[in-house]
Amino acid sequence: MKWHKQLLSKLQERSGKKIALAIDTSTKQTNTLLIQNIVKLFGEVAPHSLLVQADFKIRNITPIKEDKITYYTHGKSSYTEVLEWADQEKIDTLFYITDVTGYFYEELKVNCEVFWLVPDEFVPKVPFGKAIRVA
Repeated sequence: MKWHKQLLSKLQERSGKKIALAIDTSTKQTNTLLIQNIVKLFGEVAPHSLLVQADFKIRNITPIKEDKITYYTHGKSSYTEVLEWADQEKIDTLFYITDVTGYFYEELKVNCEVFWLVPDEFVPKVPFGKAIRVA
């Protein structure tokens, strides 16, 4: 699949950089097997990455190898806290698995590179960064 090569290339190009993978856990209507496979890819290619689980707030931050993911059913999602955390932690590149239906404060300054990993056939316009369809 095309997105596999694209994601692998993005990770390899950022070797030695501070990388985080955020997962929007606000719904159970996601392809959990796909997400597990993406987490596994990060664990193999970028083992020093951090895994951030968030919905309307950050729920958990762990090393990428610890991949127990808890999903919720409320459907509320905000990117603000994760983006602020990425700035505080001086993350170079943030990969965010989401359907891009969450919100963030418009005045928020984003200082890291962001890739939106969209696990759906429809890829909406992203507010900044680059979208990659992973479906």
